Amino acid sequence: MADLFVALPPVTEYNAVIFGKNSNRPASEIQDVIYCPAKDYTAGEKVKCTYVEIDQVTHTHAVILSKPSWMWGAEMGANDQGVAVGNAPVWTKLNGPNDLELKLLGTDIVRLSLERASTAREALEVITQLLARPGQGGPCTNEAGKDGWCFHNSFLMADGTEAWLLETAGTFWVAEKITEGVRNCSNELSIRTKMDLTSPGLVEEAKKLGLYSEDMGDFDFNATFCAQSQIANFPDNNTSFRYRHGKEVMDKVISTGKFRYQDMFKILRDEEGGICMMDGGFITAGSQVSVLLPKSSSSSNVHWFTGTPNPATSIYKPFFFGPGASIGNVTVSPTCEDGEEPKERGHALYQGHKKLCKLMDTQEEKGHCILAQLMELEKNCCEDVDEIIVNYDESSFPKLKQIFQHMATMEINFYV
Repeated sequence: MADLFVALPPVTEYNAVIFGKNSNRPASEIQDVIYCPAKDYTAGEKVKCTYVEIDQVTHTHAVILSKPSWMWGAEMGANDQGVAVGNAPVWTKLNGPNDLELKLLGTDIVRLSLERASTAREALEVITQLLARPGQGGPCTNEAGKDGWCFHNSFLMADGTEAWLLETAGTFWVAEKITEGVRNCSNELSIRTKMDLTSPGLVEEAKKLGLYSEDMGDFDFNATFCAQSQIANFPDNNTSFRYRHGKEVMDKVISTGKFRYQDMFKILRDEEGGICMMDGGFITAGSQVSVLLPKSSSSSNVHWFTGTPNPATSIYKPFFFGPGASIGNVTVSPTCEDGEEPKERGHALYQGHKKLCKLMDTQEEKGHCILAQLMELEKNCCEDVDEIIVNYDESSFPKLKQIFQHMATMEINFYV
């Protein structure tokens, strides 16, 4: 489950492309934030994804990722080339038992695209190649009793110039290019007749499957492949409402002024509209907002992550790519070499945030007082980052290279 958003010039502050995602996952799952530096490989090397090995490329970009701790892939992330990518589960008429065959998870594809692509368009090309071979498939959770949970994927990718929405039904896909304004997607196919790119022979293949004929009118990807019956039966489903509400709140923001990254924070914290999920079997396990500037800009992109569940009770912490960038290990869950479950599940920031949530339940006034102080910390950080964006100087990067770790450590200190 997920909600993805993108806002582009001319409606945005700083002439930036602003990307946002809430990752809604099983409530028992923990989401890490990790940083992987750029790396070179020799020809013939392999990379082990969650379930399968594939050929490695000779160079991978530096990436920051928000990922379920148990899997290799990532729900969302960004790279040092100024690309941000996230996925959303979708259910189509082509879903079936074969989806459990061990291939690439949508999250694996997100990570691979970030490691390999220098632009949003390149990310689309990487993804469509991977959809063709080895393809998408496999159980999408390791939670007991849910090993049959699998789906197809939509992908939203953005850079400082444009965004692309790629929606899939098995190996079939369609892509929409977004160059201005706002766009969002949730957990159902949303591309209808505006198709800028498609998988080879898409319409003819749909005809062969008996899903489309010319007497039905113009080919509509949503109408052809969307499985409304499966969506309706999915636990905690309010997909169509979340999609409509997300569009409404984005349109409302741009009707009153420029869209800011702080507006994206607010949208991702929207509990009333279901965008921020905290009740039921699925919760918002992690959240990301990226500010992507044009290549011509002399400033730096900035990527914000919560690293904790529920953005309404979490703060966003900034990250900048550059020489010596690091986030430390406070958002990396412990592991055991023998494969056993660690005694303490979840990273240090997660454990601290869990204390806050408990405090808000048992000592409401004290808990809300701490949350108010944390929100003030975030507000002050935003003011500093705004100053950095406007007056960025590469010589000041040494002060920024550990800013995410610094903010996360300060947050943990509130929980002690």
